[in-house]
Amino acid sequence: MQTNFRFSLFFFSFILTTITFAQDFDAFQYRTIGPARGGRVTTVTGTALEPGTFYLGASGGGVWKTEDYGTSWFNVSDGFFETPSIGAIEIAENDANIVYVGTGSDGIRSNIIAGKGMYKSIDAGKTWEHIGLENVGQIGAVEIDPTNSNIVWVAAIGNAFKSNPERGIFKTSDGGKTWEKVLFVSDEVGFADLELLPGNPNVVYAAAWKARRTPWTIDSGGENKDGGIYKSVNGGKDWVKLEEGLPKGLIGKIDLAVSRVDSRILYAVIEAPDKERGLYKSIDQGKSFTHVSDNEDLVNRPFYYTNLELDPTNPDIIYSNANPLIKSTDGGKTWKEMSVPHGDNHDIWLNPNNPDLLIQCNDGGANVSHNGGKTWSTQFNQPTAEIYQVAVDEQYPYWVYGAQQDNTTIAIPSKAPSATTTPGTPIMLNVGGCETGPVIPMPGNHYMVYNNCKGRFSVYSKKTGIDREYSIGASNIYGHNPKDLKYRFQRVAPIHVSPFDAEVVYMGSQFLHKTSNGGKNWEIISPDLTANEPDKQVISGNPITRDITGEEYYSTLYSIRESKIVKGTIWTGSNDGVISVTKDGGKTWKNVTPKKLPKGGRVESVEPSQFNPAKAYIAVERHLLGDNNPYFYKTENYGESWELISTDSNGIPSDYFAIVLREDSVREGLLYAGTEYGMFVSFDDGKSWKKFQQNLPVVPITDIILFRGDLILSTMGRGFWIVDNITSLEDQNMTSLGDAAVLFKPANTIRYDSPRGGDFPDYPSTSVLIDYYLPSDMKSGVQLDILDVQNKVVASIVSDSTKLKSTKEEVEDMGLSMTFVYLDKKLETKKGINRFAWDLRQKGPWDKNKNRKFKGGPVVPPGMYKVKLTVGDSTLEQPFEILIDPKLQDDGVTLDNILEQQQLVFKVIDLLSDAKMLQDNLEKKIKELEKSKIGDAKLDHYKSILKQLKNEEGAYPQPMMVGQISYLYYILSGTDKEPGQEEKDRYSELLGQFTELKQKAGI
Repeated sequence: MQTNFRFSLFFFSFILTTITFAQDFDAFQYRTIGPARGGRVTTVTGTALEPGTFYLGASGGGVWKTEDYGTSWFNVSDGFFETPSIGAIEIAENDANIVYVGTGSDGIRSNIIAGKGMYKSIDAGKTWEHIGLENVGQIGAVEIDPTNSNIVWVAAIGNAFKSNPERGIFKTSDGGKTWEKVLFVSDEVGFADLELLPGNPNVVYAAAWKARRTPWTIDSGGENKDGGIYKSVNGGKDWVKLEEGLPKGLIGKIDLAVSRVDSRILYAVIEAPDKERGLYKSIDQGKSFTHVSDNEDLVNRPFYYTNLELDPTNPDIIYSNANPLIKSTDGGKTWKEMSVPHGDNHDIWLNPNNPDLLIQCNDGGANVSHNGGKTWSTQFNQPTAEIYQVAVDEQYPYWVYGAQQDNTTIAIPSKAPSATTTPGTPIMLNVGGCETGPVIPMPGNHYMVYNNCKGRFSVYSKKTGIDREYSIGASNIYGHNPKDLKYRFQRVAPIHVSPFDAEVVYMGSQFLHKTSNGGKNWEIISPDLTANEPDKQVISGNPITRDITGEEYYSTLYSIRESKIVKGTIWTGSNDGVISVTKDGGKTWKNVTPKKLPKGGRVESVEPSQFNPAKAYIAVERHLLGDNNPYFYKTENYGESWELISTDSNGIPSDYFAIVLREDSVREGLLYAGTEYGMFVSFDDGKSWKKFQQNLPVVPITDIILFRGDLILSTMGRGFWIVDNITSLEDQNMTSLGDAAVLFKPANTIRYDSPRGGDFPDYPSTSVLIDYYLPSDMKSGVQLDILDVQNKVVASIVSDSTKLKSTKEEVEDMGLSMTFVYLDKKLETKKGINRFAWDLRQKGPWDKNKNRKFKGGPVVPPGMYKVKLTVGDSTLEQPFEILIDPKLQDDGVTLDNILEQQQLVFKVIDLLSDAKMLQDNLEKKIKELEKSKIGDAKLDHYKSILKQLKNEEGAYPQPMMVGQISYLYYILSGTDKEPGQEEKDRYSELLGQFTELKQKAGI
C-alpha cells in the first residue's frame, strides 16, 4: 500500500512536471535598459568594398555591424551563435557578403567565455551557419585565401583552462564543410596568430603560444620548443620553424604582421624575458629577423592584448595595440602614443585603399576614424557592457546598479524616471568605487552608495559627488605575493548589507569583516574561511610576465549573505571552494562544504532561503580548473548535508557552468539560475529546470535580483536586462496548466506618468501586465474586460474584428455609452501562456476617424479593479490594484485631487465628443445642401455655425470651439493635479457656448 502510494505521488509529480515543461515562456520577454556605453571588444574588421561597413566582435556581446561608419551598430549574431565570445572576424576580399567568425577571444582573462568554433555568413551577417571546430576553444586568428573564399585558415589557441588536443592550425578548402589540422605542437600549445603572404596565399606564417589560466595564476609562454614562429610554403603540407634572430630561451605570445606592399617584410611582436621582448623584423620572408625594439609598451600585458598591424600602403608605419595604443612611422625604431576613446587596446583594421579610414577596439568598445585617429566615433552606441553584479535602490521607479569592467560603477533607471524623460536617451550615473564593484545603494537612503574598488571599500554620496574611502587595512594590495598580505581581497571582493540594519555592512578577504557605522570602523568576525593552500599563494604571471591585479588572489571570500529571516545567520563562500556558516553573528563558524563537491571551485553565490533558516543554496563553478559542469547545491539542515540540484538529466546542460542562484521571495521552491550561457527556472526546488531564455541573448548571467515583482539580471557582455512582473510564475497554477484556460492575477501596478517611444533603452509605458493561459489556439472569442470597483466596464479588448462588430453596442453608436471596446492584435490567442499589456486607458472622445474613435482616453485613477477573461463561453476574473505614484506625495497631490480631476476630464470628453459630432453633422448637412443647390439661407446659417466650431485651413489658424475644448482636455489630462479654478470656469464657459451653438444649429 505504501509502495503504491509513493508510486502514485511520483507519477502525479511526473505528470505535473511534464505539463509544466511542455509550456514555453515566450510571454515573459526581457527588455534591455543598457547601459549604452560599449564594453570590451576583442576584434574588428572592415571591407574595402563597402567603406562604411565594419564589424566588431565583443568578448561577451557577440558580433555587431555598422553600415554608417560607426554612427549606429546592430547585433547580427543573436539567434545563431552558441557563445557571445568572439576571437576573429574576416570578410572575403572579393565578396563582402562572405564573412567568417572564429569564436572565443584571445585575451584569456579569468572570466573569458569559451569559444564554440567557427561560423560563416554568405549574406553579410543576416544569417549564419555553424561550420565546425566546436572544441578548439579560443580562436586567435582567421584568414581567408584572397583567391578562393572557400579556403580558410584558423589559429586555435585551445582551451584556456586545460590541455586539449583540438588546438593548432586548421584549414578548410570547402568553406567549412571539412577541416584538416595542418599544424600541431602539443595539447598544451596552441596558436595565437597566423598570416598569409600577400600575392601567394600558400605561404603561411603561424605563431605558437603555450598558455593556460588557473584561478591563482596566468601561464603565458614556455620553453622555446613550445612557442615561436612557423612557416609553410606549400599551403600547410610542410612547416619549418623560423629561428634566426629570434629569442632562444623562454618565449610567449606572438603576433604577426606582413606588409601588403612588400611581401618580404614580416614583423613579429614577441613576449620574451627582459631585453629579448618586443618587435622583430624580417626583410626576407622570415629567413632571419632583427630585434628592432624592446619598448615595454609593446608587451606590457601580453596575455590580454598583443596585436600588431601595418599601414597597408607603407611598411614602416606600424600600430601596436596594447596599453597604450602606440604607432611607429620608422619601422618600429621609435613609438608615439595615440589617443583613443578608451584604454586596453585589442585590435585595429585599416582600409587598404585609404589607411586614414580605420576602426580600432579596446575595453570600451569599437571606434571608427576618418582621419587616421585624430578623432573617433562614439562608443556610447554599443550596449555590450560587462557587468559584474546587480543591485537596486528604492526609488520610484527603482534604479539598477552595477560595476562595468574597465569602466565605472553605474546607476541607470529601470524605467523612464520621469514623464519628461526624452525617449531613446540613455541616462547613467557614476556612483563611486570603480570597475569591479560591488556597488550597493544604502537601503532606505539611495543617496548613499556602498562600493568596492579592487578590494577597497568606499561610501559615495550622490548629493555631493564625493566618494569617501574606508578601506580595510588602508593598504594598497596590488602587486603583492598573496601569501604576504595581511588581508587577501579579491579584485571583485564581495560586500553585503545586512537586511536588518542598513549601516551594517560585511566585506570579505580571507576573513569576514563587519562595520556597524558605514565603514568608519571595522572588526573581523571570523577565522580564515578559505582552504588557503600554500602552493596556490604565489606571484601571478609565469614564466615570463608578472601580472598581479588581484584577480588571481586565491583563497578569498567570494560571496556573502545574511539570512533575511534570522539575524546573525550568515553564509560565506570562498573562491577556493569552501562554504561556511555562522548562526550567532560570527562568534562560531562551521565549514559545511559539500563532501561530494570537487575541491577548489569558485563559490559564485550563496543564497539563504527566505522561508526556512536551515535552508540555503550555492552556485559553484570550476571552469577555471577545466571543469565546466554546473554545481548548484541545496541544503535543508544548515549544510550538514547537501543535494546536487544540477544533474546531467534535470535540465541544465553539462557545460553551462553555474554562476548565480536566487530563490523567489513569494513562492517557496521557485528558483532562478544564471549560467555561463543563459537563464533557467525551477518550480520544484531544483528537481528539474526549464530554460528561461526567451529573447535574452546568449550571454553569461553574472547576478540576479528580484524586486517589486521584476526579475533583474546583470550580464557579462550585454548590460542589464529585466523581465517585468514575474508574479504569474509564483502562482501555483503555473505548474498545473492543462485543458482549462487560466487567468493569472495581475500584479499591483504603480500609475507612473511615462513618456512613450524610443527603442533603446527599452523603457516601457505604464501598463498592467495581464497573463493568461489558453489550452489551444483560438481563432476568435477571446476578450478582456477591465472593471472598476463598481463593476462598471472601463475597457473591453477583443482579439478579432468579428467579435468587435458583434458587440451589443456597436462602436459607431457608443457616443452615449460608457463601454469602450476596441480591437488589439496584441491580445494573443495562441496556445500556451500569453501576456497583454493594458495601457490603463479609458474611453476617449468620439472622432469620425475610426482609428482614433474613443482612443487616447485618460488613464484610470488609482483604485481596485478586476480583469475578466472570456474564452468562448467561459469567463475568469482576477482582482488587482492600481497604485498612486509615490512621488506625487512630495508634490502634494492626493487621490482626492486625481478623482476630482477625472470627473472634470470626463465632462470635457463628453463636451468634446458632442462638439465633434455636431461638426461632423454640420459638414454632412452642408454637403447635402450644396448638392441640392437649394436653401442658400440655410446653407449660410450652417456655415456660420461650422465656422465657430472648426478651425480655418492654413497655418496658425485661430482655435475655434472644438480646438478650445481639445486644448482644455489636453491640459486637464496631461498630468495628475488638483484642477485649477480657471479650468473649471473655462469648462462652464465652453459648455454654455456650445449649448447655445447647438440650439442655434437645430440638428
